[in-house]
Amino acid sequence: MVPEIYNVFYFPWEMNFLQTLQSIRTAPLDVIMKCITTMGNMGLLWIGLAIVLAIIPKTRKCGLTMGMAMAITFIIGNLVLKNLLMRGRPCWVDDSVNMLVKIPKDFSFPSGHTMNGVTASLVIFFYNHKAGIAPIILACAIAFSRMYVFVHWPTDIICGAILGAVDAVIAFFVMKKICEAIEKNKNKKNV
Repeated sequence: MVPEIYNVFYFPWEMNFLQTLQSIRTAPLDVIMKCITTMGNMGLLWIGLAIVLAIIPKTRKCGLTMGMAMAITFIIGNLVLKNLLMRGRPCWVDDSVNMLVKIPKDFSFPSGHTMNGVTASLVIFFYNHKAGIAPIILACAIAFSRMYVFVHWPTDIICGAILGAVDAVIAFFVMKKICEAIEKNKNKKNV
């Protein structure tokens, strides 16, 4: 059920862009985009990957940083901004579009799928450039799919990506400082 009270603010170019995407839809592309967008649901792919990386000693720092970054993203993006701005989704504004996914009940801005994907993939990239390329491509595909399936405005995606990138950078540097403090403390004990 769509919330009774929400804000409808978007730039005209955003609806034009989304309608253009709807005009290029094909059955095979619909299947692909539905699959890609589902990969980002609730951030489970990225959370699972962070847990796996945190368990492996060699990648533990990366996994813990991902977890920290996604927690920051969830708090700022999903808990604060979405509920503060209460932006309606495109599918709430134009209900004539044949939906490929269940209509979300939470607010639109910023895109949680995009925030999680960008946050997680950039953290991986910071720790290992080569290993981070595929997750970045997947995060971009998931972000694009959210517009294709008509549940996010382009500015939801753009701002979600910016917020995700900022959170990844913050978490990376916080983790770096934590590790430096731990190392410094170890060295003091060994003296």
